[in-house]
Amino acid sequence: MRHKRSIPNRGFRVADQIQRDLSELIRELKDPRVGMATVNAVEVTPDYAHAKVFFSVLVGDPEASAEALNEAAGFLRNGLFKRLQIHTVPTLHFHYDRSIERAAEMSSLIAKANATRVKDEDDDRED
Repeated sequence: MRHKRSIPNRGFRVADQIQRDLSELIRELKDPRVGMATVNAVEVTPDYAHAKVFFSVLVGDPEASAEALNEAAGFLRNGLFKRLQIHTVPTLHFHYDRSIERAAEMSSLIAKANATRVKDEDDDRED
């Protein structure tokens, strides 16, 4: 008797495909609140019932973009139904991804700390 084995990394492949397809579908949205949204990551639950979609915006208000994307989630999910070759297309939940924002803040803090250290070393040499 053969057992049905789960395909390794299938969840990651599905999440990756959803990310690619959503990126294209979001560009087709006419809602100006979406701004220039980029899908950074997708996490799919093991049963494929839900997907957390993490996005960032280059131009626009992140909160307004999240609201618009969540309002358009049904439309976007319908677009995924037409593209994906899976039985269950997850319900989409959009979340603003602050990691890029935090990375920029960290880079700024590191640059300031390095500038201060260099200045302090120069002051020490002058003494």
